[in-house]
Parts: sequence; C-alpha cells; structure tokens
Amino acid sequence: MIEQIFEFIGNHYILVGTFIFLAVAFLVNEGKQGGSSVSTTTLVNMINRDNAVVLDIRDNKEFGAGHIVDAINIPLSNLDNRATELQKFKDSPIVIVCKMGQSASAAGKKLKALEYEQVHRLSGGMAEWSASNLPLIKS
Repeated sequence: MIEQIFEFIGNHYILVGTFIFLAVAFLVNEGKQGGSSVSTTTLVNMINRDNAVVLDIRDNKEFGAGHIVDAINIPLSNLDNRATELQKFKDSPIVIVCKMGQSASAAGKKLKALEYEQVHRLSGGMAEWSASNLPLIKS
C-alpha cells in the first residue's frame, strides 16, 4: 500500500505538488480570515462548555428581530469605537455572528489586531442558525 502511494507520488509529482501548494494556500487564507469558522453545533458546545461570548455585529434592527441568547450587539460600523466593551472577555472565546457569515471576517480581523486570541466566526451567520431551528430571542 505505501509502495503504491510513493509510486503514485513519483509518477504524478506535478499533481501532488499542486495539491500540497493549494492545501497550504487554503490554510494560510483561513488563518487570515479573522478567526476560524465554527458550525452552529460547535457554537452551542462552546457556549455551554467554554463560556464563549457571542458578538452579533448586525445592526440594531436586525438584532432586535432575533438574536442568540446573551449575544452582545455591537454593529460592525461601531466596532472600532466600542471594542473596549469586550475587554473583560479577552480571555474567553468570542464568536462573531453576522447575517450570512460574510461580514464576520472583517470584525474578526479587527479583534485580532486588538490582540484578541480566541476569535471565531459562525459559518453561515444567523441564516444558518435560523435554518437549524435553534432558539432566537426577539426584543
């Protein structure tokens, strides 16, 4: 079996080299995304086991229409001015939630620049949370 793998690598070194390059490029890109991406199930586990903080970066109107329990709402446009509100959570995992999972990366980059180490993004954002029929708080 191992001999066949080495034979394959020897016969297809360009293909294998390209695969390794793309895998490394993917990992580097993910690292620059402003935190790792987590699923809704992982987020629930992080909240229950690690006391993760949910940072909802949607605007106030969207937040009021439905948000995750105990989420902190700081719209992305105000994050630079209000980042100090998260200072007490610097040692806790912070999971950033947006509408579709796309804006969370920008917020993650900002928090990482402020030396927050445990920054994550909810994959699919609130759209994925709602599609999973997980509870929402409406205010």
